[in-house]
Amino acid sequence: MNPEVLDKEPRSIRRYSVRTYESDHNGLLRPVSLLNYFQESASDHAERLGAGVIELRRRNLTWVISRYHIRLFRYPRWKESVELATWPCVNQGLFALREFEVRDEKGGMLAAATSSWMLIDLKTKRPVLPAERLGSYAKNPQRAVDSDFEPLPTVSQADLERSFRVRMGDLDWNRHVNHVAYIGWALETASPDFLEKHRPAEIEVDFRGQAFYGETALCRMQSCSADREPTIIYQIIKSVNRKELARLRVAWRA
Repeated sequence: MNPEVLDKEPRSIRRYSVRTYESDHNGLLRPVSLLNYFQESASDHAERLGAGVIELRRRNLTWVISRYHIRLFRYPRWKESVELATWPCVNQGLFALREFEVRDEKGGMLAAATSSWMLIDLKTKRPVLPAERLGSYAKNPQRAVDSDFEPLPTVSQADLERSFRVRMGDLDWNRHVNHVAYIGWALETASPDFLEKHRPAEIEVDFRGQAFYGETALCRMQSCSADREPTIIYQIIKSVNRKELARLRVAWRA
């Protein structure tokens, strides 16, 4: 990715150029590549604010993502430069919100997202209050997506199911499946013909559990409409015990 850094605290700004391996068969940025931009920018910014993973591990703490709400307006092409801004927004009890905006070289909005994170005590495996453990740091109350993170529905009758075995490459520093992998699994749970003609316009995610190396996850999808541009809900569970890992709702654009 090799981003150029243009920080304006409390906003962190990065410029990325879309690489070949980050684009799909049409030469457009993959949704999971965009999410990796989010992850890298957020991790780097948190580190410079004194709340990064390495520093937190010294204090037996870590971040775990809880929710995502993403809106995608236009997918940039291979070699196109984009500017990604991210900032810590507000704390809501146990949850810390972080926002994202992605713009093209002319300032046009490509994507916007809001995310909700929990700070976990590695000894007790329980969430703790960020305000108590991290103290104060610069925040910007502006929301990129005005979302209340409403509850997402479960799949009552699956139209399609697909299984995914957890690889070493799916794991993050906490040694469980990285959150981007869950979203990638859901977006792959569709027919090739559907994926050829559609791209996500809006993605909502509720992360609810952890999966580890060697386990098998089952992604179940159910269409909420028969429209040309449908909304589809997804539920990812462990195959062995049906424990829930994530719920998603995706609005697709033709």
